[in-house]
Amino acid sequence: MKFLNEEYLLSLDLAKRLYHGYAQKQPIIDYHCHIVPGEIREDVRFENITKLWLGADHYKWRLMRANGVSEDLITGDASDHDKFVAFAKTLERAVGNPVFIWSHLELYRYFGYDGVLCGDTAEEVWNLCNEKLKSPEYSARGIMKMSGVELICTTDDPVDSLEHHEAIAADKTFDIEVLPAFRPDRAVDIEKEDFNAYVKKVGEAAGREIKCINCLKNALRARMDFFAEHGCRVADHGMGLFVYEPASNEAVADIFARAYRGDKVSDLEVKQYKTAMLKFFAAEYAKRGWMMQLHYGVKRENNVEAFKKLGANAGLDCIANGTASADLANFLNDCTADGALPKTVVYSLDPNEDAIIDTVIACFQESPVPGKLQHGAAWWFNDHRLGIEAHMKRLAADGLLGNFIGMLTDSRSFVSYTRHEYFRRILCNVLADFALGGDFPEDEKLLGKLAADISYNNIKEYLKK
Repeated sequence: MKFLNEEYLLSLDLAKRLYHGYAQKQPIIDYHCHIVPGEIREDVRFENITKLWLGADHYKWRLMRANGVSEDLITGDASDHDKFVAFAKTLERAVGNPVFIWSHLELYRYFGYDGVLCGDTAEEVWNLCNEKLKSPEYSARGIMKMSGVELICTTDDPVDSLEHHEAIAADKTFDIEVLPAFRPDRAVDIEKEDFNAYVKKVGEAAGREIKCINCLKNALRARMDFFAEHGCRVADHGMGLFVYEPASNEAVADIFARAYRGDKVSDLEVKQYKTAMLKFFAAEYAKRGWMMQLHYGVKRENNVEAFKKLGANAGLDCIANGTASADLANFLNDCTADGALPKTVVYSLDPNEDAIIDTVIACFQESPVPGKLQHGAAWWFNDHRLGIEAHMKRLAADGLLGNFIGMLTDSRSFVSYTRHEYFRRILCNVLADFALGGDFPEDEKLLGKLAADISYNNIKEYLKK
């Protein structure tokens, strides 16, 4: 099969018909990303391809480090040109890595380049891309429009002013919805050194003095109301391993009080506080009709010396090994017993938990929402062909693949929307493989509806209150 032709990943004729006829032209709803809303408001332009591509992409940084590239050419003070050349030389070594495919899809779709980026072609590609980036349509908003984006949900702290979202929503010349997503991790991470200072910020943002855990909860409710006024329908929680350690309200209040005044709390107490806060948030989301995303299974900042120099989100994280089956089930069970289980999307960075997640969430599905509990798209180190195929096939075997809400970018880049194309091609090949293998009728209409629903319709419906 020719590299990156129009039938890339579509090895079956039926898959080609499903992709081109049903999935390809669906709009994009990117319900979890890390795009900076201020850059959309300002409609930023990119001076060169390095600024667009390498400025905040830890996927690429990890590969460059693995290729022995010095840090000044990755996150340091080297010229943008030299950084790009270093990446191009790295890319030619990245056979089988999704960054190789994503990069070439982006070059092809946005810049019309159908060659191979490597050390020998770096100068050619550098000049081609930089010339294109001078065109008016290559602003942040222009790239989103040419990508077919309908809606994105950014990732926002409870103390954010959301002024950029307000300005974007008020701009009638821009018809892509940019909605905030509520990410309250810092209010949950009681073990962090800046916890006390952050809690005070929550109080300031809500216009309330915080003296106790109920004061904090009321302040967070006020911030959720503020986010809802700005169109928020999505919340997101990032954590290490998923843990569930219930404790009495009195015990949790005491844990908060001691931590807030600067006393050390035990590892068990940290888990108890986190559990109580996650239950609190779930109940609030259920009232508001929001979807709750739970991202776990990551061990962060493993290279401590590099972290001291580079800070967070620099590509120093890995998969955390652990099983969440009992804790996840107990959490969902308690939320259900309280009548406070929101629409919930579960992601584990450990692919060994795929079957666990699928079987746990199946226990809590309920009317009237099809697929109320979701196994989120293959995430981070799993969003490659192998991981995406395995995720969907396991979901099909243990649940209802047809209700899956599909792909997201989880990205800070304005050209990462080709990941939706990558996903949709894999999806159509999986569906065709089921049919041609005799596991589903070779009915193009039925299969086409599944392809369109998983690509777009399901998430559009799921986001409704």
